[in-house]
Amino acid sequence: MGWLWAIIVGFVLGLIAKAVIPGKQHSPLWLTTIFGMLGAIAGNAIARAFGVAATPGIDWTRHLFQLVAAIIIVALGDMAYMATLGKRKQRI
Repeated sequence: MGWLWAIIVGFVLGLIAKAVIPGKQHSPLWLTTIFGMLGAIAGNAIARAFGVAATPGIDWTRHLFQLVAAIIIVALGDMAYMATLGKRKQRI
């Protein structure tokens, strides 16, 4: 069940990150989901480094770290996607 939740959270974070970033992102949905999952993992690690432990109820601070990390990873990942695979798709 943990993998299912990781995919769901990654999907939601990736979509929110795509909506926040200005302009059009060209990365496919499956890659956005992976970027969101990586953002969740990185956000958890950063929150832990800042001393944010698991709290009862909704932990808004941890979720904010996850969202910011997902936005950064989606933006950088989309740039890398366009630099490698995206140019090939534009020529076709």
